Amino acid sequence: MTTLDTLSHWRLDRDPDGLAWLTFDRAGSAVNALSADTMAELSVVLDALDADPPKGLIIQSGKATGFIVGADVNEFATLDTPEQARGLVSRGWNLMNRLAGVRYPTLALIQGHCLGGGLELALACRYRLVADQPGASLALPEVMLGIFPGWGGMLRLPQVIGAPAALDMMLTGRGADARRAASLGLVDARVPPRLLLAAARQTVLSRKPARRARGLGGLLNRWPFKAIVANRARKQIAAKDPLGHYPAAPAIVEIWEKHGGNALKAPDLIDRIISSGTARNLLRVFRLQERLKANGKQPGVAPARHVHVVGAGVMGGDIAAWCALKGMTVTLQDQEMSRIAPAIKRAAELYARRLKDPRLARAAFDRLVPDPAGGGVPLADVIIEAISEQPDAKRALYQSLEPRMKPDALLATNTSSLSLETLREGLARPDRLVGIHFFNPVAKMPLVEVVHADGGDPAIEARACAFVGQIDKLALPVKSAPGFLVNAVLAPYMLQAMRSVDDGVAPETVDAAMVAFGMPMGPLELADTVGLDIARDAGAQLADGAAPPRCLADRLARNELGKKSGKGFYTWRDGKPVKQRDPAAAPAGLAQRLIQPLIDATRQRVSSGIVADADLADAGVIFGTGFAPFTGGPLHYEDGSTQQHRSTAARAE
Repeated sequence: MTTLDTLSHWRLDRDPDGLAWLTFDRAGSAVNALSADTMAELSVVLDALDADPPKGLIIQSGKATGFIVGADVNEFATLDTPEQARGLVSRGWNLMNRLAGVRYPTLALIQGHCLGGGLELALACRYRLVADQPGASLALPEVMLGIFPGWGGMLRLPQVIGAPAALDMMLTGRGADARRAASLGLVDARVPPRLLLAAARQTVLSRKPARRARGLGGLLNRWPFKAIVANRARKQIAAKDPLGHYPAAPAIVEIWEKHGGNALKAPDLIDRIISSGTARNLLRVFRLQERLKANGKQPGVAPARHVHVVGAGVMGGDIAAWCALKGMTVTLQDQEMSRIAPAIKRAAELYARRLKDPRLARAAFDRLVPDPAGGGVPLADVIIEAISEQPDAKRALYQSLEPRMKPDALLATNTSSLSLETLREGLARPDRLVGIHFFNPVAKMPLVEVVHADGGDPAIEARACAFVGQIDKLALPVKSAPGFLVNAVLAPYMLQAMRSVDDGVAPETVDAAMVAFGMPMGPLELADTVGLDIARDAGAQLADGAAPPRCLADRLARNELGKKSGKGFYTWRDGKPVKQRDPAAAPAGLAQRLIQPLIDATRQRVSSGIVADADLADAGVIFGTGFAPFTGGPLHYEDGSTQQHRSTAARAE
């Protein structure tokens, strides 16, 4: 029998003021996650506190990694029957209700991540305080796993912050930092870390009422306004996901509207959502993401402090801005200040948008230093070259950089297509050159390809992966080859779309078919965004001498390069393509014909060893291209039920 003295994951202390301090420190794990055994122990703690009630209970984390990252997702993978799924929901719902109903005041002391079941536990407390520091994130991201927050989140979050804001959080999975959490009313206050313990004590002893949404936000939780909010949410969901690839979102709305946030009153929804193919595939995507994150954690590799970027164009400037955002000192080099100035302006806009706090934005801006003379080269731990795709120019630059670099500095190229074997010719230490290939836009695209060549130093690759992890990107190791992985699979996909235009299909029809399939953007809009000249060059490397599609050649002859020239497959206005409102119906089989070259190219990259295995290839294509996550990735999609995946493509037409 488990007692307070035999707990493995929780520690209960009482202070002279009569307050109980409960510390969650899950044994054998770097993070706190709520599992069957940790929740059973929490129930034991509540039993003891029922027998001897404290003046108040403060729940805190014993982990430096944050408060609670959510439920243990591994337990979802073992759900084989509807009864098991309902049991998992019931366990969490009943425990959180029990915590919410205790006679003494309770407080969640939040530092770092407070996600999923962790936020549901915090919502079950009367009070919440959050440490006012970078890294705080409060979210209910279950929808991103194809499920719903069934442990009380759908009940309590709307009560605390109002229905519109709560539905936005639950339907997008987006998190709130400390500042936004306070402004939403999700927490009672954001507090400097040094004052957290005193603030927690004072708040609990105050015995003030729990926060509740007021005004319109609270009113919209009631009938008949609740139905209006729900219908509006359904329309927004349908606009983003017309074919219903992601059923968890409408389920959240229905459970909130019709069942008071209690999923146990809708057992059919529990069965349908948790056992769905979408939930299984999104859980797979989550695990793939964790595998990529693990590539960025290299034991023993010292963090980079100073990054020097050569080339202040769109890619180089945005790479520099991102590294400064992530806390590094960055020097940005180009031939003259006039070339650096636009990158500095974009960086200022990024910091204002991302950081909100003017002080933090100013600090990031101060870390980004224009450096036309290259004075940062001898100081840099990592040097990233991001100049034009001209091998001779890149090699000449390396020869000027190498003698000035620190002996242990990392030399990286952001080339999107050139082989490392070609670029490292002439280097005194050719093994030190590695590819660190970002995607545009840098601030939005999570994947970075870490490119290595035969004869490269594995320690250099490990350091490159660690650097990618340090700047909160996902590192995908790939071998040097034309297009690496992502561009190599995108090129035949975009070319096939262009050949459909040659066959008389309107660009809007092509793109609409693939958006309906589940892609974030159609292939022709993507080609316009990338640049038709770049699409031509990428395609030429992989087309085995085949002539480019006629529609591409015609546009290039007219110097219509896509978004950057204002016209390509679409006319671009204010950064957006102008499209026909009601495109013609897609020809039968169009979506499958378009996606098949991408699938084939992905499989070829695995068989040729460019990427280590099929799972990593799926991860790279999902996070590098936005390939429909509900499918689990292109190879998983094709290897799954043939009938199911053909039906997905057919429904897109």
